[in-house]
Amino acid sequence: MAPAREAHRQSTLVAASEQDLDDQAFIDAVSADWDDAT
Repeated sequence: MAPAREAHRQSTLVAASEQDLDDQAFIDAVSADWDDAT
């Protein structure tokens, strides 16, 4: 695989990974009250 193509592939994976962490943090934050309510 060409170096530029591999770099793009890796940067895309990192960007997706960082977004997933932000999404999970949001879900955890809004779900915290549900855990306390039961």
